[in-house]
Amino acid sequence: MLLLVAAVLPRLFWDAGPETAPALREAGIERIALPAARSDAWKGTTGVAIEVADPTKAIELVAPSVDYRANQGSASRSPWLNSNGWQFAREPKGLFVYDVKGGQAALAAAEAFSYGANALIRSDSAGLKSLGQMLEFLRAVPASDMPPVADLGFQDDGSFEAGEVMNLMTKANLLFRIVKAPDRSLKLNAKLGTKDYPLEDAKNPSIVAQLIRSNLTDEKRSVRVYGSLVVLARLTGTGDRLRVQLLNYAGAERRVDGLRVRVLGKYAKGQVRAVGSPAAQLLDYTVEPDATEFTLPELKSYAVIDLTR
Repeated sequence: MLLLVAAVLPRLFWDAGPETAPALREAGIERIALPAARSDAWKGTTGVAIEVADPTKAIELVAPSVDYRANQGSASRSPWLNSNGWQFAREPKGLFVYDVKGGQAALAAAEAFSYGANALIRSDSAGLKSLGQMLEFLRAVPASDMPPVADLGFQDDGSFEAGEVMNLMTKANLLFRIVKAPDRSLKLNAKLGTKDYPLEDAKNPSIVAQLIRSNLTDEKRSVRVYGSLVVLARLTGTGDRLRVQLLNYAGAERRVDGLRVRVLGKYAKGQVRAVGSPAAQLLDYTVEPDATEFTLPELKSYAVIDLTR
């Protein structure tokens, strides 16, 4: 998806004047992006670094969240995740902007960071504290130069249907990489309009996404998450190291308890860093001949797990 996870932190896009600098510093906001018209007013302000940005030239993202579809009575209905992973895959060098309120600002920062995306976060005063706390956490995460893990290659034709298929694959924790031609080093390759994935099926992208999952098979998936339908996983790795990033799209107010994760490969050791859980640890850590499993007792919003052989 992205060639490397870039060492870049999301920035707050702030349209207020320098009189708000004390509030930003109190919230732990060390850097902001400003419209050009505000830059002169902020010059000389201490404690807050500034840059000029134009969000009108950025790709607009949805606010990370969960739609529980309360208006639908069927017990089989799965929650709908509003996520942006497919957008980052389609435009890996793009500039992105979130328009979020309150606690969603922290989730937006974690999502953008997990993909190494160049993102601006436009938020309100209610979002400053949670955003500042998340940025403090992200600054402490060790830098990583490991490429994303992919199980399948997807030939993106730029269509709406292709975007929806990628969106659904992301929500299903199917790890893909956009390719221009079939990549034989991957476990599966998919392209709309072929015999295996006809355009007629693409009118219902969920059919294609499910078919891709079936063709890949769950046994060959590099990561599987058990115990929640609102947690997405992002994997990067190379050689003897693997980083698993977990994002709870329900947010800290709806923590996930007893999350079980299975990754392919044997990893003897695991270290976890989790927002809001300074004493977080991995339980029931099991190393099998071809896979490693562990349980995260609780996931409030975001966790980074580094595995080594």
